[in-house]
Order: sequence, then structure tokens, then C-alpha cells
Amino acid sequence: MIDKQTVFEMHRLKNIGLSKREIAQKLKIDRQTVSQYLKNPVRSHKRKEKPKMLDPYRDYIKEVVNELPRIKAPVVLRLIQKKGFAGEITIVRAYLRELRRTTIYKKPFIRFESDPGVQMQVDWGHFNFLEYGTTKRKLYALAVIESHSRMLYVFFTHSQKQEVLHQGLLNAFVYFGGTPKELIVDNMLTAVTERAGSIIRFNDAFLDFMMRFNINPVACNIRAPHEKGKIESGIKYLRYNFFPARKFIDLEDVRIQVHEWLDTVANIRNHKTTGQKPVDRLCKNQLTPLPGVLPDCREIGTYLVHKDFGVRFDGNVYTTPPWTVGKKITLKANNNQVIIYYKEKQLAVHSRCWKRYVRIENPKHVEKIKKFRKKSHFDRQTEVFLSLGKLAYDFIDTLSVRNQAMKKNIEKLLKLKDEYGEKSLLYAMDKAMNRKLYGADYIENILYQEMTPMVDHPPVALEKTELNNIRLKSTSLKEYDALALKRKKKL
Repeated sequence: MIDKQTVFEMHRLKNIGLSKREIAQKLKIDRQTVSQYLKNPVRSHKRKEKPKMLDPYRDYIKEVVNELPRIKAPVVLRLIQKKGFAGEITIVRAYLRELRRTTIYKKPFIRFESDPGVQMQVDWGHFNFLEYGTTKRKLYALAVIESHSRMLYVFFTHSQKQEVLHQGLLNAFVYFGGTPKELIVDNMLTAVTERAGSIIRFNDAFLDFMMRFNINPVACNIRAPHEKGKIESGIKYLRYNFFPARKFIDLEDVRIQVHEWLDTVANIRNHKTTGQKPVDRLCKNQLTPLPGVLPDCREIGTYLVHKDFGVRFDGNVYTTPPWTVGKKITLKANNNQVIIYYKEKQLAVHSRCWKRYVRIENPKHVEKIKKFRKKSHFDRQTEVFLSLGKLAYDFIDTLSVRNQAMKKNIEKLLKLKDEYGEKSLLYAMDKAMNRKLYGADYIENILYQEMTPMVDHPPVALEKTELNNIRLKSTSLKEYDALALKRKKKL
């Protein structure tokens, strides 16, 4: 094939008066070729393509893909093998990729604009991880956009749990100053648990959260990113405008930086689609006002307090008062704090640690346990007595301050528990402490005057007297009920 430089030279020599023969001799090419290029400078010399093995089956494959857009290459291979195809699956895969680039991903769609306050869109984005010492925590961004104004809110977190989704949405509603009529969501499991075509089953906890704000959730179709294109663009903008060339100390630092970016860059720029600043275009008066009482979206769980007076949560140990050992407590956590409750009473507040395998201690909890051990009071009897709860802990603490006989009082109180029952003993202890009367004798007197001993058969006496004095902690029967239910479910 003659290159463009040679064709240009042919015409230049022709223009200065050389004949075709002279041009052919000078350029050392055929005279007929010179004649052809002088008549038509632009010539295409396409090679005839050899027939390909897949050519006879291309139309059939197109029909199959049009009917079943997500059909896999092995299935297509089996279909065309029945028609005589003898090639490899790699050829089929390459042709399917070519078809889908032109038929699925290039499909046009109509842009949809929402009225003020009608719609918000939400989605997650993954942004690598943060390091806390030797611990790496994945970093996620929950992005929410008000569709009319393009006002953006971003909530960074280390988890995509149900409660975290709710907390991020709640923060967004507070940031925008109200809620929309509908929320467009992806098919995330924390929002959509099941779908069959147009029939959608939303996550129960997510629906309950939406009902509190009277918001109608709308789930996108599978593999239809254009249906939430505004938030897709928002996450892309976040990824390439906010995230590059930044350094972060921890999760709180990420949040401080992204809030500053939202207020000074993202929401005050002239949006390329609307031509207006999102903050100016947002119509807060068109949003539904927030309810007077906002829901508690913290992570909530019930945990056992172990012998080291700590609870295991998210890879770490958080301490509680020693008297809670063996009891079930309620733990509520957000991204900043871990708060521990026992029967609705707050026991401890810890800063949340994002490292793993760390023990987070309250010095007061440690000091209490050291005080008992130094005075040699923390024996088995004391441990059993403390299992009665905070009242027992306060009582024994007061005995220690008053330098009363600890062991003698505890032994007598445990015998009174056997005789009158746990509830009656706690009632008498509470009454005595309110009157500032400390000691087992006072409590025995209250029980004698107000309570009736339980009718109970004494245990069988053993030959070894030390075995007759074995005591166990008080155990909640709920734990046994839970075990029974588990076994019943397995059956």
C-alpha cells in the first residue's frame, strides 16, 4: 500500500510538469499505480476478511441475547454446538462482550428531574481503608443527595450495618432540614431483602425507620444505575474531588474534612446541570419537617459481662462495674462512644476504639476490684454475693469503709437469702441502707418482722463439710429458656 507521503510527492511532481513515466521512474513504482493515484488520491485497500467460524451463528446469538440479555457464554455455546459450531468458548465470550457493549450499556434513557422536596437518592461508596496501628478498617461513605437541588451529604463510617445506614440517613435529614416524600435506594440488603421482578420485599427494620418519617422507599431495578444517576454522579464527584491528595488520622478526622468540603466546595459550586448552587436551589420549606423526637439509631445489643468485668464488642473489651460480672447488660454504640446500661441505668461510657484486641478500662472499675483483693475480701462467697447486683456492691463497699466484719456479714446474708429468697433479701437491704443501717443483724430483723421464710427442703448433707458450703451465683432462667428455644428450632 502506497503511503500518504508518496501520494503527495506524485501530485507535486505532476504539478511541476513531469509525465507519469518520469514520476514512476523517479519514485521507483509502477506507472499504472501512478495513474490510479493521480486520478483518485484517496484509495482504500481493505483486505477481504476471511470467513470466521462464528459467522453463521451470529444472527441466532443476537436473537438469544435480545430475549435473554444476561445469558452466560457456556449456555450459548451449548445452543450453537447443537447447530454444528465446533469452536471454543473464548470466541463466544468475545462476541457476547461485543453485543452487550452495543445493546445494553449504550442504551439511551430519559433524564428525570424532581420537584423540590419530592425525592432523595442514597447509595454506598467504598473508599479503601484507614489504619489504626496494626488494624485496618474498611472505609465506606453513605452519600445522600436531594434530587432537585443536588444538595449533597456524606456520612463516612467503618460499617454498612443496618443501624449505621439509619444513622447516616438521620444525619442527612438533619443536615437538609427535613425529609423527602420518597427515597431512591439500591438493592442493598439493609433496604431490600428480596425481589421478584417488580415485586419487592423491603427490609423490615428499614421499613420501620421509613415509617417514622412517612417516607416512601423506592428500589431501583437491578443493573439500572441511571435510575439513581444523581447519586452515582455525587459519589463519583466525591471520589475524584474530595478524596485524592488528603491524609486522615481517624474516622472523626475524615468526617470533619468532608463536612468542611461539603460546606465550602460541593454545595456552593455552580452545578453543571442546573447552573445554580445546590445550597441556593434547596427549598427547605418543601421538605417534610422532622418529628419532635428522633429515633435512636445506635448499634444496640445484649452482652454478657465476663469474669474480667468486661464485655466483648467489635473486637475489643470494654469494662463495667465489677458487680455486673455474670450479668447481661445492654450496650449502645455510635461512631464515637460505647455506653453500657443495666436495666435502663447507665453504668459506663467509653470512647469507641477502632483498633482490635484492645481492653478499654475505666480506672474506677479497676480500683474497685483492687480494693477488694488487697483486703483479701474477694473470695468465692463475696463473688456470689456481688452477683445479686449493684445494691449488694454498694452494701459491701459501705461495710469496707466502716471496717465491719466483711466475711461474717456476707456469710449471714447468704444464709438469709437461702431462707427468705433473693427478692426479700434485696428489699430488706435496700430498706436498711435507706435508714443508714449497715450489717446483717439489721437486715435479719427487717426480714423477721416483715417477711415469711420460704418453705424449702434442705439439701442432703455430705460427709465432707466443705462441700456443703458450695454456693453458685444467681442465674437468670431466661438463659435456659433461650437454649430450649434453640433446640426446639433445630428439631
